[in-house]
Parts: sequence; C-alpha cells; structure tokens
Amino acid sequence: MGKIILRLDRVMADRKMSLNELSAQVGVSNVNLSKIKTGKISAIRFSTLEAICETLNCQPGDILEYDPDAASDDSE
Repeated sequence: MGKIILRLDRVMADRKMSLNELSAQVGVSNVNLSKIKTGKISAIRFSTLEAICETLNCQPGDILEYDPDAASDDSE
C-alpha cells in the first residue's frame, strides 16, 4: 500500500517562509505545523489545509504527494 508524503517544508522553503511566520498567518500552533511539516500526523483538517494553501499561495497537491511504492507506516 502506498503512502501520502507531506511536502510542506519544500513549499515553505520555496516561499522563504519560516514556521513562525506561517503559524502566525494560519492561526495554527508551531507544534502542530511542525508535525505537519515532518509528516508526523495521520489527518489534517480541510480548514487548516485551506489556510495553509491560501497563505502560501499554493494548491493542496503542492503539499500532499501520493507515493504508491512507499510503505505506509501504520505503527503511529
């Protein structure tokens, strides 16, 4: 089974935006954004995804990537 890979770190780097800046603009804590950035989450609210995309001027597909060959880590 494949795996969803989060690419928030890449999009943030392209936009030259820090975690603190994104947190302030999106209204999500640094801790939660850090978990999204590192892929340590199992779900994300659409409202959070919408706010991130609006702030970073990107599409959800810029942040989320599906890798059909990667093994899913269901142990978390």
